Amino acid sequence: MFSKILIANRGEVAVRIIRACKEMGIATVAVFSEADRDALHVSLADESICIGPASVKDSYLNVAAIISAAVVTGAGAIHPGYGLLSENAKFASLCEQCNIAFIGPPSDVIAKMGDKDMARRTMADAGVPVIPGSRKLDNMDEAKAEAARIGYPLLIKARSGGGGCGIRMVDSPDEFEGAFRTASAEARLAFGDGAVYLEKYMYPAKHVEMQILCDGRGGTVVLGERECSVQRKHQKLIEESPSPCVKPETRRKMTEVAVKAAKAAHYVNAGTIEFLLDDNQKFYFMEMNTRLQVEHAVTEMVTGIDIVKWQIRIAAGLKLNFSQKDIKTSGSAIECRINAEDPQHNFRPSSGRISLLHIPGGPWVRFDTALYQDYLVPPFYDSLIGKLVVHAQTREEAIRKMEAALGELVIEGIHTNTDMHMDILNNKVFRSGNYHTDFMEKFEKAVKNADQKPV
Repeated sequence: MFSKILIANRGEVAVRIIRACKEMGIATVAVFSEADRDALHVSLADESICIGPASVKDSYLNVAAIISAAVVTGAGAIHPGYGLLSENAKFASLCEQCNIAFIGPPSDVIAKMGDKDMARRTMADAGVPVIPGSRKLDNMDEAKAEAARIGYPLLIKARSGGGGCGIRMVDSPDEFEGAFRTASAEARLAFGDGAVYLEKYMYPAKHVEMQILCDGRGGTVVLGERECSVQRKHQKLIEESPSPCVKPETRRKMTEVAVKAAKAAHYVNAGTIEFLLDDNQKFYFMEMNTRLQVEHAVTEMVTGIDIVKWQIRIAAGLKLNFSQKDIKTSGSAIECRINAEDPQHNFRPSSGRISLLHIPGGPWVRFDTALYQDYLVPPFYDSLIGKLVVHAQTREEAIRKMEAALGELVIEGIHTNTDMHMDILNNKVFRSGNYHTDFMEKFEKAVKNADQKPV
């Protein structure tokens, strides 16, 4: 087992990893930008090193500084969290070359699955159902021909990266060329790779993902599914487990396919297989996330398995001490992502000093955050400031518990999307469980129309 781990991240996920390490008796090293000098993860870690100015590219994406910090402090492993360098194959490879364990899959697996075109081909060759689409496209004429073959509406998607960047929906041929160039330019700016491919737009559909753990010794388990269809601009807002729409037989088939996909990728560590599920319970592979997911806490609540600790154990060479038949899920869990943004003004990012903070409590209520009283939320980073998670015996009870927790959560000094979450939970379509990936689009349109009605 590692004696010291460097956490190459910030915010709530850095705090989450440090807490897991403390429980395992592992020393921690925090890295931070100049803007994060007073951040919670810095004070919680055993050691901390400044790696650059506020800009992400000069600090949290500064590979040389992070590797140097690990070498100087004697850290035997680096945990990348999610986002930032977590799916950077070159960073993982450099860790391997420096004899520093990368807490995640091997670099070649990250590279293969991070190339979504290659990932689709790998899954198709393994017999995993894949959404109809194209391979990587190199020129406009080829792209237009493929679009005609696939049919409209369709999605133009970046080959690399994630988080909703480099994705454009196209309804007709007239829109295609402009959308293609925009998606490619956005992908190049965000990921340094402008390559894109096409994918048939499936509607109505639900976004359902399967959490996997693979120990590299043949042990592969699926920890159930998460429902992730409440999204705004391809960014998830609310996740729940189990999915209210997945039937037992479909769940069994999806579990089998997720195992097949993991083995086809030669996967090691924690990861996620993402599917689109239609109303006939047919499902199709979308992509594989080769890292810890933001919403991992939902799965931890229903399974009782600490995914972060198992990431560390697997990276240290330990074998899973349970198999698929041992995985039992209990009750229902829901997560709301609390973002520092103002929904009343086009979701404008919000920064500032936390003047009052009250975190809800009670049985099976969890708030993963890096906030504290008087903390100054910087304007330089992702808007996610916390994840409110609840667990109950039924979905209906979980919804009520989340409403109570949201009502108790107080964050003053900045704007947040807390009220919007409350409105979503009260929406009759959400409460029915029969919602799709366009839920937020319809929800926002209904809110806008209601605001425009004369009093």
